[in-house]
Amino acid sequence: MDYSKPPWRRFLAFLGPGALVAVGYMDPGNWATSIAGGSAYGYTLLSMVLISSLMAIYLQALTARLGVATGRDLAQACRDHFSKPAAMFLWISAEIAIIATDLAEVIGTAIALNLLFGIPLLIGVIITVADVLLILMLQQRGFRYIEALVITLIATIAVAFIFEMVFSRPELAPLLAGFVPSRQLLDPGVLYVGIGILGATVMPHNLYLHSAIVNTRGYDRTPEGKREAIKFFTIDSTIALTFAFFINASILVLAAAAFYAVGRTDIAEIQDAYKLLSPLLGVGAASILFAVALLASGQNSTLTGTLTGQIVMEGFVNIRLKPWLRRLITRLLAVIPTVIVIQIYGEGSTGQLLILSQVILSLQLSFAVVPLMMFSSDPVKMGEFVINTFWKWVGWGITALIICLNVFLLAQTFFGG
Repeated sequence: MDYSKPPWRRFLAFLGPGALVAVGYMDPGNWATSIAGGSAYGYTLLSMVLISSLMAIYLQALTARLGVATGRDLAQACRDHFSKPAAMFLWISAEIAIIATDLAEVIGTAIALNLLFGIPLLIGVIITVADVLLILMLQQRGFRYIEALVITLIATIAVAFIFEMVFSRPELAPLLAGFVPSRQLLDPGVLYVGIGILGATVMPHNLYLHSAIVNTRGYDRTPEGKREAIKFFTIDSTIALTFAFFINASILVLAAAAFYAVGRTDIAEIQDAYKLLSPLLGVGAASILFAVALLASGQNSTLTGTLTGQIVMEGFVNIRLKPWLRRLITRLLAVIPTVIVIQIYGEGSTGQLLILSQVILSLQLSFAVVPLMMFSSDPVKMGEFVINTFWKWVGWGITALIICLNVFLLAQTFFGG
């Protein structure tokens, strides 16, 4: 870090980690919940997208603070603090979350390949294994190349949805009203989908990832250098997650404007949304842009899933595997059950698999958020960078809300009928 440069020039060196984290907030799992919410309830659930995004911004800022203040990522901090059995439990929980995330990426990419090129879903799932070669090539060239590709893919998604917003012509007044929480959110059906949006938005693997990649930058490890790094990383992640919020809101708005507005409240599958977009909007390119954005989303999430897997394994149990081997193992653990389910139940089962992946993520989330809050509130670990009482109460309030809502989601999923 060249501290002779003005602050805005130094800030540019900190850009990148936020984009990698934001990818997890716009993966195919988010698409499934936002499409279902927008088509069934119009703009009502935009408030839940906003609330989820604000929670995510706070938690990601906290993980960056932890990584900079302690020099340890969340996985390493757990290994340092907890007993070996507890650390092993948390490691297994994190690995399950990564596999569930990978499951959504596999399905999303396979669906996109099917929609764009007519490749059968089963073949598309198998093709996703080949991304191991892409990851290996990028990691050999350097971390900045991964960040550059991620930012390019995010830009692709953004451009696609800018056009989709123009094509769908949403009504401005109901759209803006949707960002204000209403009593309708308490209706059982609306609340269920809303909690699904939360479960798909705040993802556990991002907390491990962000706390590690902030230390890829060469800032001074002095109190002044750390203070500036925390400030710049917080700005970086806030900008990136605000962008992710607009992408997620755009998916829901598109579903509301294209489907809910014409009475098609039954659209829950990504494939159905693709087939109906062009006929309903009267623009032939609408469906193609939708599928291109989905493909970019799946590939983007694949990149960050690879990095997180390595961070978690090395952090919790200090096992180092070659990146391609680690990636291959994780991808196969997601591909094999997907192939089996598609083979037995057919291609119509992908929607249920996507929802299942989000339920699994919901179950694992508290096992990452609770340690994060414990460490961030500990003056021994954090020193002068410990969060103050106000932000501590905010953080524990968010943690309690996430746990309660996700317990409700799980209860509804397994016992709600």
